[in-house]
Amino acid sequence: MTTFRWFFATVTFSLGFLAASALEKSTHKGYAGAIVIDAGTGRVLFEDNADVSNPPASMAKLMTFAVLHDKLAAGTITLQTPVRIAVEDSKMGGTQVFLDPRETFSVEELIYAMMIQSANDAAHALARASGGSVEAFVELMNAKARDLGMTRTTFRTPHGLPPPSRRIADGDLTTPRDFATLCRHLVVHTDVLKYTSIRNRDFGAGRKDGPQHMINHNNLLGRVAGVDGLKTGYTAGAGYCLSATAERNGRRVVAVVMGSFGPKGETDKGKTRDLRAIELLERGFAALPAVLPAAQPGVPAAGAAPAKPAEIPTVKTDKSAPANQEQSSTSKDSALTFRVIPPQKKP
Repeated sequence: MTTFRWFFATVTFSLGFLAASALEKSTHKGYAGAIVIDAGTGRVLFEDNADVSNPPASMAKLMTFAVLHDKLAAGTITLQTPVRIAVEDSKMGGTQVFLDPRETFSVEELIYAMMIQSANDAAHALARASGGSVEAFVELMNAKARDLGMTRTTFRTPHGLPPPSRRIADGDLTTPRDFATLCRHLVVHTDVLKYTSIRNRDFGAGRKDGPQHMINHNNLLGRVAGVDGLKTGYTAGAGYCLSATAERNGRRVVAVVMGSFGPKGETDKGKTRDLRAIELLERGFAALPAVLPAAQPGVPAAGAAPAKPAEIPTVKTDKSAPANQEQSSTSKDSALTFRVIPPQKKP
């Protein structure tokens, strides 16, 4: 059994593994900051150092997608718009789909590459082609951040790579709270899950040497109940980051973990980050207000006052207005229930 499979098998089958009470007493939380929100209302369900400033690494590509979505909605580009690859696109480095200046791909194909493979070259090509220049596109990213109320966020790239100076202050910066705001916008107002929920896909079917097989970097997909996005990130300066979302029984939560490292500060391939994200998702669902079952005709709702004699029973359902997005409400219940889906056995 590989280390990767052992890791998820441990999460799935170990009873009481990493209970919340033990985590709260631990001197190592495994992250710089984290937050969980109700995607439906924006209400904060749990937060821990949620306003810490940290590089988002490749999670920055979620804002790149947000700006692209606006352009698609406005009709300035389409999913079929051809993007001719430039020399500068092919020189991004890091995670990529190895774009060649002789190639042309549609906007949609490059979006898949950006969101599944986390391809830096695809993000650069999309920003350059749709914005006129990468610099102009980054200005749109920051304008979008201001529109969404992300007051502690500054973007300097469409891909999240560190600056040449390697100084954190010179690169992209945001906070878990700000990024949860972006993620909520994306799951509510865009089709981002169409791309982030894909686990495997080929890129470049017409290439001379054949397509590149892409595997989503989000290890929670297909393994944790309801998870269908959003985006991972890692650089040495940012640590391991993850914006995750899951939907269960018609209700959705968003969890953001930033600046994660292993127990001794080591690079652990995101294992600690993934564990913390799983815990946060479970904590978020546990903190959601209970939903009363739908009333049946002639039957009072649970908890409703008994009907008066000779009156027809009625049910009043008071839908509360969406909570203010800045509201903070940390669950006092530290018990966690893991709802992890083990990989299905091959027939």
